[in-house]
Parts: sequence; structure tokens; C-alpha cells
Amino acid sequence: MRRLMVSILEQPLKIPGGLSLASNKAQSLREPLRQAPIPERLIVPLSQHIGEAAEALVGVGDKVLKGQVIARSLNYISAPVHAPTSGTVTDIGEYPVPHPSGLKGVCIVIHADGHDTSAATGLAMDNVFAADAADIRQRVREAGIVGLGGAGFPTAVKLNPGPQRQVELLVINAAECEPYISCDEALICCCTQDVIDGVRIMQHALGATQVVIGIEDNMPRAIECLRDGLARAGSHDIRIVPVPTTYPAGGEKQLIYALTGEEVPSQGLPADLGIVCHNVGTAAAIARALLRGEPLISRVVTVTGAGVRNPCNLEVRIGTPMAEIIEAAGGYTDQVSRLLMGGPMMGISMPSDRVPVIKTTNCLLIASREEAPPPLPASACIRCGQCTDVCPARLLPQQLYWHAHAREFDKIQDYSLFDCIECGCCAQVCPCHIPLVQYYRFAKTEIWDQERQRQKADLARQRHEFRLERLEKEKKALEERRAHARKGLEKRPKAGDADAKKAEIAAALERVKAKKASQDAAARNIDQLTPEQQARIAEVDARRSGDGTAGR
Repeated sequence: MRRLMVSILEQPLKIPGGLSLASNKAQSLREPLRQAPIPERLIVPLSQHIGEAAEALVGVGDKVLKGQVIARSLNYISAPVHAPTSGTVTDIGEYPVPHPSGLKGVCIVIHADGHDTSAATGLAMDNVFAADAADIRQRVREAGIVGLGGAGFPTAVKLNPGPQRQVELLVINAAECEPYISCDEALICCCTQDVIDGVRIMQHALGATQVVIGIEDNMPRAIECLRDGLARAGSHDIRIVPVPTTYPAGGEKQLIYALTGEEVPSQGLPADLGIVCHNVGTAAAIARALLRGEPLISRVVTVTGAGVRNPCNLEVRIGTPMAEIIEAAGGYTDQVSRLLMGGPMMGISMPSDRVPVIKTTNCLLIASREEAPPPLPASACIRCGQCTDVCPARLLPQQLYWHAHAREFDKIQDYSLFDCIECGCCAQVCPCHIPLVQYYRFAKTEIWDQERQRQKADLARQRHEFRLERLEKEKKALEERRAHARKGLEKRPKAGDADAKKAEIAAALERVKAKKASQDAAARNIDQLTPEQQARIAEVDARRSGDGTAGR
């Protein structure tokens, strides 16, 4: 296979399109990262990642320890779930989960015992930098680690690009581009060594020859912490490249373009170019799991906005209700208007603060009316083209909108709908206030639903065809048995056939004579008879001979 050579640009590029937005990060970075209190009751969803939901391994009434596996992954694209603290399982059922629809999901409810006693996880490796890549991936899988940048894709899968792909470059995404969110910057400044160790573990597992940390140039404190940490660790082969502060420079494809000038093909993967991209929070989680044996049971969450009294960054246990986190940040102010999970551009509105934090929760934005104004009424598109100018994926948002609005789902795919990262830039600049991203999400959902229905129809058709084939085989077998039976009947003599009847009687007499002769031969086996038996046989033979002579 041809070796793919990827070079890191000396001067990073500005991404296509995008927006320059006020960062609004300073208010949550005024104090260092701290631990959030462990709540009395944790609600742990079984689906916190892309792929199949995990399957519960515990029951109501079971005692669990911190870090114990409470739900196992059933498929390759999945991740196990661990107990965030020690306590007792009080319920397993449907509870509201972080989703814009307000739908419920299966959750394990744990009542904390207050001791926070840890289980023996067996995740730590003695010499991880000499370990086999397959062993590292297996430990990462067992630790339940998923991408902490927001997508939630199982990390073990991304650490396995496949035998046909050679990884040339590992990109660490520290470009925290969305306004208000500062969890990655807080993590870098507080846990620099964990980040560096995690990067080195991933480099070893992937066999990457180059590593670059892409970070926005408006994060000088985090850049300084990384440079100092790399100097202390002697990791001079890991480069730090500040990229221009433009939203959404933190998108995977956009960051790769800014750092290398390479464009990921439509519907392709970075691995197709010999590049793998991981989030900086994911790197820290890998280090904690493989060096200290800690599965993914907590994450850093930014709690910010005018609606909370003390904006900050907190390390939060998975399953903590959002209300408890907001309380740890000082509680609500009288300016609160909306609760968003995520930032103002890509965040989703929460129906309640009783829903739990999950692995992909990077920010809680408790926004005022000014920070997250209600949407204005939409008017007809005036074809101004501003949406096209700001699209970082170089799409035609207007055409996507028209086809989504007309439910022309075949045509919309001709315009690369699934390359849309739903960053919201187009909707942000639309003078007609059209909720463009909502139309794209609707179209994607409908296409996915049609695909699922098609797969079900194909399966039903295959089952029907298999049934017809089976019935046809059974019918042919039955006909063959009947034909064989008919041939047997044809060989038998018919009623009223005198010659055949005589032949049948003669054959029967021959069989009787043969049987009699066999019996007589057995009786004449002199060697096996006593003298008395031999004398008796001789007497009988003599009598028969006399009867025969008299007869003649």
C-alpha cells in the first residue's frame, strides 16, 4: 500500500467560511477547575454514545462500587457504562435524558452511600508504552471511553483504523471554538500531564509518526501550559500549532484543513488521508484509565451564562442531575431564560434541569434572553447567498433548504447533505430567520428512517423468498416420494392376472421349501447332536423312507 505523506503547515490556514463570534469564555475561567459534589442520587443512562445502547448487568437492590461495570456493550460500535460512585441500585427504568425531544431512555438509578469506594477495575497497564496496540484498544474499550468533544463516538474504534490504513498524523483537537465553552482549556491548565500522557499513548497505539495539537490562538494560558508540560516530559516530537480563532475551527474536517491543507473527501474519513483526530479531553481520559485504572465516570463541564451566579468549570460525575451542578455553581439568577446543553450555536435546549449529565455533556449554558433570544418568525428566502458565504463545509445551504422543504430527499443528497456539520453558521446570518439547521436535521432523520424501512423491507422480502424456496423444496420432495411409491405399486401383480398369481404361488412355495431345507440341514449337523438325538433322527428318516417305498 502506498504510504501517505501528510505534512503540517508552518502557517495554519483560515478555514473556509465560518464566523467571528465573541468568545465569552473569561467568566467561566476566573477560578481553577474544581470537583462538583457527588449527589445522593445519580441517574445513569445506558445510551451515552453513538451506536448500540449498553445492556444492564445489575438489578434493583444490588450494591455497586465506583468504577464497577454496570452495563456491558453488545456491539462493536458501543461502550460499557460504569458506576460513578459506590451505592445501591434503586431502580432501572425509563427516565428523561438529554435530548431535544424530551424523550425518555433506560437508566440505572444509584443511591450513593457517601463512601465513594472504588472497585478493582484491572484497567491500568504496567508498561503501556511497550504494550501491544490491540491490548491498548481493549483496555480503552473496557474503560467506556468515547469522544469527549461532543460526538460520543467510541474511542477504541477510532484507535483501530484497520490493516489497510497507515496512520501518518495524529491530530489532537484543542480548538474549543464555540462561544462560552471552556472545559477543554480548564482541563489543559489543570491536568496538563494527563493530556500529554494520553496523547503519547494514542500515538503509540496508532503508530503515528507525527503528532500535532491544534489549539485556537485565543487560549494563551493553555498553550503555555502545554509547552511547559511537553518540555518537562521531553516530548519534543509533539507540535503545538495555534489556529486562527474562527467558528467552527474545532470541527474535525475544518481543523485538519487548517493544519495540513488536506480536505477530507465527501462522505470520507480522516483515516482515508492517513490522519486520525481525537479530542484533548479524550486523551486525558485514556491516561487516567490506562495509568491509574479509572474508567470514564466523570468529565469536565462548563457551567456558564448570565442565568447562573458563579460561572465555572466543574469535574462532574456522570449521572449527576443538571440541577445539582447548577446549584454547585451558585444557583440560578433572575436572568435565566433557557437551559442549553452545549453552546449557543450547536447546543440543544433541555426540557428540564432534572436530566442527568452524560459523557458528551461539555457545557451547561444557563442563558439569559439576550444570550439566547427566542427565534424570530421566518420569512421567505430572498436568495441573498449569505448562508453559502459562511458555510465551512463549502455546501449550498439554500439548495439544501429548498429540497428539505419540498421533501425531495433523493435530490438533497446530491448536494452532500451528510457533509453538513450542523454548525448553525447559515442560520446565524440568515436575514429571513429561517431555521436552516432544523430543516437539515429533519431531512437527515427522514433519510435514515427511510433507510431503516428499506432494510426492514429487504429483510422481509428475503425471508419471504426463503420461505417460498423452502416450500418448493418440500413440494418436490413430496412428489418424489409419491412417484417412488407409485413405481412400487406398478411392480406388484394386478388382481385377476392368473399367470401372475401362479407365479406368485410358485415363488412362495420355493421360499417354503428353501426354509425347510435350511432347517433340515441344521438338524443334520451331527457334530452338535447327542447320540440319543442322532438315533431319533435316523429312526425318523427310516420311517420316511419306508413310507415313500410303500407309496410307490
